[in-house]
Amino acid sequence: MIPRRRRHSVNLTSLQGLGGLRDTLARARQAQAEREARERAERAAAERTRRLFVLTIGPVTPLPPSGQADIRRSKPAPHPLQREADERAALLQTWSDEVDVESLLLTDDGLSFRRPEVGPEIVTRLRRGHWSIQGEIDLHGLRRDEARLALLGFLGEASRRGQRCVRVVHGKGHGSPGKRPVLKAKVQRWLAQSLEVIAFAQASGPQGGAGALIALLDRSARGS
Repeated sequence: MIPRRRRHSVNLTSLQGLGGLRDTLARARQAQAEREARERAERAAAERTRRLFVLTIGPVTPLPPSGQADIRRSKPAPHPLQREADERAALLQTWSDEVDVESLLLTDDGLSFRRPEVGPEIVTRLRRGHWSIQGEIDLHGLRRDEARLALLGFLGEASRRGQRCVRVVHGKGHGSPGKRPVLKAKVQRWLAQSLEVIAFAQASGPQGGAGALIALLDRSARGS
């Protein structure tokens, strides 16, 4: 009698499992049928819309090829203008006209500046035109605040472009009162405080002489 009871229990469990499987398959078939019905309804609605369009517009004749290339310009990447404006404002406050950089300027054989981690041979290469000038800004005729803002933006853009060596023209002061260059000393102070600049030297004669500075930018600051 005991073996018969065990077989009956196994058969009952199997039947219950088959019943659950049958219900699952039935629900799956119903869902599939409903999905197919929706797709048929959507296709029928699209076909009615197409026929209505044809009846309303009438026959359509394709235009002949124009022979012009279809050039689609990609949208430019978003540019954080507000963040850059905030950064410029913060940097402008840190660029002081009162900073004493005379002790940092090397004037033994020509005006130059380099950061402590930069070797003296870098300044020598700057004077000799070792690096080609990849960008230039002319500050002639600008007031102090205008020149400072223009230089700040120029250095930031040059750094983002990966430019290594740039020229900053501040003028020789021939048109200034007393025939003294007003911006020269200020530009020296600003460059010495710039995060992008690691060294600069007075330009050679062909590059602008006493009216310009040649600055070397830090590649590690690119895109910052």
